[in-house]
Amino acid sequence: MPGIWTKDQTEAWKPIVDSVHGKGVPDDGEYFKPTPKQLKANELPLIVNDFGIAACNAIEAGFDGVEINSANSYIIDQFLNDQVNDKTDEYGGSIENRCRFALEIIGAVVEEIGAHRVGVKLSLFSEVYGKKDSNPEFLSTYLASELTKLGVLYLHVFEPKDEPHCLKSIRCAFEGTLIASGGYNKTDGDEAITESYADLVSFGRLFLANPDLPKRFEANAPLNKHDRSTFYKTDPVVGYTDYPSLEIVC
Repeated sequence: MPGIWTKDQTEAWKPIVDSVHGKGVPDDGEYFKPTPKQLKANELPLIVNDFGIAACNAIEAGFDGVEINSANSYIIDQFLNDQVNDKTDEYGGSIENRCRFALEIIGAVVEEIGAHRVGVKLSLFSEVYGKKDSNPEFLSTYLASELTKLGVLYLHVFEPKDEPHCLKSIRCAFEGTLIASGGYNKTDGDEAITESYADLVSFGRLFLANPDLPKRFEANAPLNKHDRSTFYKTDPVVGYTDYPSLEIVC
C-alpha cells in the first residue's frame, strides 16, 4: 500500500494527482464493481517473480527477513483451499497442484534471500470467504512437509478457537520453528510451550491493548481490554497508541 506519511511521499503524489485532475475526474454515473477474473497459469510466474523482487528489496532496505502471508484469504490461501480453488489446470484439483503456487512463491523467495530469512504465515484451518477446506489436516501436513524441504525458518500458524490444538499435524510435519497464534492468553501460551505444542506463541490483540505485555506477563499484572470498535480505523492514535502502560510501584 503506497504511503503518504512523509513530506517526500506527499511531493511524490502531486504529479499523480495532477495527472488525474488533468484528464478529468468523473463524478456522475453509476459505479459498477468489476467481477474478479481467474488468473491464468501463464500469469502466475509474474506474481512469483514479484514476490522474489519484493524479498530482495526488503533485505536491501535493511530487514532481517520476510514473512510470506499465505493466510487470511489472500491470494496464496485461495489457491490452497479446495472449496475456493476451482481451477482445472496444473494449479487446481489435487493437493500437489493446489500447493504448487505457494511453493513456487516461497521457493523463489528462498532462492533470492536464503531460507534462514524466510517465514511463512498460514491459516489452513480457517475459512476462505466463508468456505473451509474439506481436509485441512491433510493439507497442512503436506504443506508443512514441503516447507521443511525448503528449509524455511518458521511457520506462523493461526489456530481458530473452534479448532483447539489443530496444529498437531503441522507440529509433527514441520522441522523448523512453529509459532502458534489465535487468541492465546498467558496460561494458554505457557501450556503450549510446556507441552511442546509450539515453540513460540504470537499475541495480537493483547499486545495491541498492552504495549508492555511482556512486563505484565512477568508481573502477573492485570491487562487492558482491547476496544474492537477502534480496529482498522484511520486515526493514528485512538485504539493504537492510547492504551496505558503498566506502572509498577517498587
